Amino acid sequence: MNKTVEVLPDQPALVARALELILSKLETAIEQRGQFTIALSGGSTPKPLYEAIATQKLPWDKIHIFWGDERYVPPDSPDSNELMARRAWLDRVDIPAANIHPVPTLEANPELAAAKYEQHLKEFFHSSGVEFPPLDVVLLGMGDDAHTASLFPHTEALKVRDRLVTVGNKDGNPRISFTYPFINSARSVIFLVAGANKRPALAQVFAPVADDFTYPSRLIQPQGELWWLLDAAAGLELQH
Repeated sequence: MNKTVEVLPDQPALVARALELILSKLETAIEQRGQFTIALSGGSTPKPLYEAIATQKLPWDKIHIFWGDERYVPPDSPDSNELMARRAWLDRVDIPAANIHPVPTLEANPELAAAKYEQHLKEFFHSSGVEFPPLDVVLLGMGDDAHTASLFPHTEALKVRDRLVTVGNKDGNPRISFTYPFINSARSVIFLVAGANKRPALAQVFAPVADDFTYPSRLIQPQGELWWLLDAAAGLELQH
């Protein structure tokens, strides 16, 4: 794993750096493999990044969009990560509908939704039952409890190692989430973390020793590159 930590002056600088990184990964992926695959995160931090990507002139037909996690709500719900990304980015560009791969949240139950999304991912990547296909980029945020995607502290989702997708749990509300081994198969994982409220969690995530099940972001150790992009408020104590 190749790990890089960058502390940017503020959120606009964080977004600009993330955009630069993603465009670089996109160019390489299309050059080498003819397509670019990215898993999006929800939350407020990546929204301006999505808005910035929407202003770029890109080969949209070669870009495939997935979601690293999703609330188990209809796609038109204000809580939907898909809806946020569509409004900020996907509805503003000429990307083929077939290149957008949302989580199916209208199934009979969350377990079925997770299984269907996993099957879709395996079919897209022509993956066998044993291997974890590599996405080019997985974008992640981190909560002030150190959760990432919908992998929350001390939940069953953290124990799932043989699946691509599982059901997360946030205060009794189901979420659909990539498993940490699937995230770790990515070529690049990029964390975007902003705000002073993230400092205590970051201290534990970066500590030499701490409990992975209490601080789930510690489990993200990809085979490719790991980027932590922090604004100054979040990264203050990591600037040495």
